[in-house]
Amino acid sequence: MAAVPRYLSIPLPNGSRISILHSLPFALVHIASLLIFFIPFHWYYPVACAGLLAVRMFFVTAGYHRYFSHRAFKTSRAFQFVIAFMAMSSSQKGVLWWAAHHRHHHRYSDQELDLHSPTLFGFFWSHIGWILSDKYNDTRMDYIGDFAKFPELRWLNKYHLVPPVALAAVLWLIGGWHLFIWGFCLSTVFLWHDTFTINSLSHLFGSRRYKTSDTSRNNWLLALLTLGEGWHNNHHHFMASARQGFYWWEIDITYYTLKVMSWLGIVWDLRKVPAHILTDQLAAA
Repeated sequence: MAAVPRYLSIPLPNGSRISILHSLPFALVHIASLLIFFIPFHWYYPVACAGLLAVRMFFVTAGYHRYFSHRAFKTSRAFQFVIAFMAMSSSQKGVLWWAAHHRHHHRYSDQELDLHSPTLFGFFWSHIGWILSDKYNDTRMDYIGDFAKFPELRWLNKYHLVPPVALAAVLWLIGGWHLFIWGFCLSTVFLWHDTFTINSLSHLFGSRRYKTSDTSRNNWLLALLTLGEGWHNNHHHFMASARQGFYWWEIDITYYTLKVMSWLGIVWDLRKVPAHILTDQLAAA
């Protein structure tokens, strides 16, 4: 990505900068979502918003996170592409970029080299500053060589705007600007901030079942908002599991959906939490 003149960027305390030009689409989507108060209301607008929020959140959690970042289950090459395309419709950059940076986060979680530790660098940086800054624009291919071998994923990663633009165009063709605002803009804003809370709030608020080396926490509210990602302390204790709500009372909608998909043969080999992790913790309770 070409360097942005300093007068067109905002300096941050850690030495990185946020490009006003590159951040403009992020700001405009937020502004556009406020137009829901100025357009005629129809019941199917919020339904479309909620539906697209839920579907895309599933592909972010199941795809970006559990599959591409942690290889928590297996699937076909064709459905792997579908997962990547749908996850990228969330406008959170490329699939290889996302997974590589997440793997880096786990290696250095809440240490100086962490990408977005709120305990070290503050809420703003961990929530949106790091992803808007010029510090992490490049894809760390050294972290994601297992998936970078697929040319279709490298193409998607390079042209990461294709999925969200395609979704926005389809919504506009179906329902005009009104559906575009509700179905794309508003649902994307909710999707962004729901996802970003796992980097920020789930390291600040909640309970700690496991004594991990980081500050990860379990938070039931964030788990509901993100279809299961809020069981973050569980995840940092055993990150390879397809299930992040380790116990039956820990709601994990992404895992339930993956389980149904495994019955249909769409995914398989869902990695489980080792029995000793569950039994030892219950015995200690």
